[in-house]
Amino acid sequence: MATSERPWNALFRYAESRKNLLGSVCGLAGVGIALTGAAGALWPAVVGGLYAAGALIAPPDRPATPEFAEEGDRLDGLRADFARLRAYLAEAELPPAARERLTALDTLVEALLAPGWVTDPEHLHVLARAVRQDIPEAVDTFVRTRWWSRFTPGTEQPEHHLERQLAALHEEATAIAGALREAEAVRQEIHTRYVEGRDG
Repeated sequence: MATSERPWNALFRYAESRKNLLGSVCGLAGVGIALTGAAGALWPAVVGGLYAAGALIAPPDRPATPEFAEEGDRLDGLRADFARLRAYLAEAELPPAARERLTALDTLVEALLAPGWVTDPEHLHVLARAVRQDIPEAVDTFVRTRWWSRFTPGTEQPEHHLERQLAALHEEATAIAGALREAEAVRQEIHTRYVEGRDG
């Protein structure tokens, strides 16, 4: 049922978007030009062209950044905020390379936030900062900057900064995963020595 509703939801979202609204205004201006007879037989192309121009110059709709109820580093609250973050990220329009990096980071953070793994307060703080601050800020800043970069050609592309930010965040999460792996390896080694060394 939810799958069949998605195209309608996308259509309704576009109908309310800035792109459609500005395109419609420009298209109506084209209709006005056509009614004066200035466009002649090419009036459909004029109306369509003005609509397209309006849709192209309109600033993109940005998904609202999530509001997080939790402020501490409790795992349950952090997991709830991570679910809110994922819903926000699903709506953000990102280039393929950045989306790939974000998916890798998302998968790693999801694994780290599984119950029973991360208990170190410092590690929880790093994850909380990434979920509630670093990731949403990186994506929101990219979406804002991408539109304005069209008017300043020759500047560094905003997706490069986003990819670098996501790579740095992935390194932080990877370091936590590495610490967990080392702790489990030590635990396993201790248990091996215990099993091998006990009498009987």
